[in-house]
Amino acid sequence: MLNVLFVAIGVLLLTGGGEALIRGSLAAAYRLGFSPLLSGLLIVGFGTSAPELVVSIDAALNERPDIAIGNVVGSNISNILLILGLCALITPLAVKPLVLRRDGVTVVAASILFLILVGGSALARFDAAIFLLALMAYLIWAYWSERSGQAPSAELHRAEGQEVTSLPKTALWIVMAVVLGLMLLIVGSQILLKGAVGIAESFGVSEAVIGLTLVAVGTSLPELSISVIAAFRRHADVAIGNILGSNIFNLLGILGVSALLQPLPVHERILNFDQWVMLGTSLLLLFFLYTGSRLSRLEGGLLLLGYGVYVSLSFTVFSV
Repeated sequence: MLNVLFVAIGVLLLTGGGEALIRGSLAAAYRLGFSPLLSGLLIVGFGTSAPELVVSIDAALNERPDIAIGNVVGSNISNILLILGLCALITPLAVKPLVLRRDGVTVVAASILFLILVGGSALARFDAAIFLLALMAYLIWAYWSERSGQAPSAELHRAEGQEVTSLPKTALWIVMAVVLGLMLLIVGSQILLKGAVGIAESFGVSEAVIGLTLVAVGTSLPELSISVIAAFRRHADVAIGNILGSNIFNLLGILGVSALLQPLPVHERILNFDQWVMLGTSLLLLFFLYTGSRLSRLEGGLLLLGYGVYVSLSFTVFSV
């Protein structure tokens, strides 16, 4: 029970820290004259991945590679199956394929790149450099294509910034929000890591299983809140775009930074099962969006059902 309490407290701190950091950073960006496009693309699109970033770095530095990698892979799976499935049940997510073509294809490409780089059963610093260079290339491509008006997804990233309201108004409150957010993320990651390791030991399952499920869902709560709010407001492109941006940053940014700090061996079950589920869910989402230009309630239900099957298999067939 103590370990469960640690996990619950850690998730609450990470969620609060992520919210405070996003709001403080977004307010600072507006105050400094950053464009709504850049604010939505970088701060909201990638800021929601701050809990995953801090947890994976903490796990890597503490030599818990299964949690560091499992957190990223599991978050990408839950983002699509759980969060988008839930959003589609709230309201069908109609979307223009052209708006999300670049980001959707990039998610699939990043998933394939992960499969290639973990072929040697580990992520080395050289692999980390490739991830980070790929992320840099994506950001440059995204910003310049949208700034020049060549990509209609520019409006999507502007809208992402508008989904976050109640921003701090004064410089003092902005600084306090950013500092508080960082502190909560650091403390929350340590508490969550302690609880997750304890639960794995208590139930006799691998740390990879806990990282892929419990930790992954806990660190994905900022994405959940932004996407659910967007779904209730009928902003389908924002709900889907937020998830795609987060998945890109999870693979290229978080794994890149984590493996750069500490080379990460990859658990056998991730090689045999989870990486293929991650690629399959990315392809499935792309298929749903391109065939019907929308994510229907039926497809959302199928995604949620798929996540239930995935979690069930994680704790039975692939529990060690």
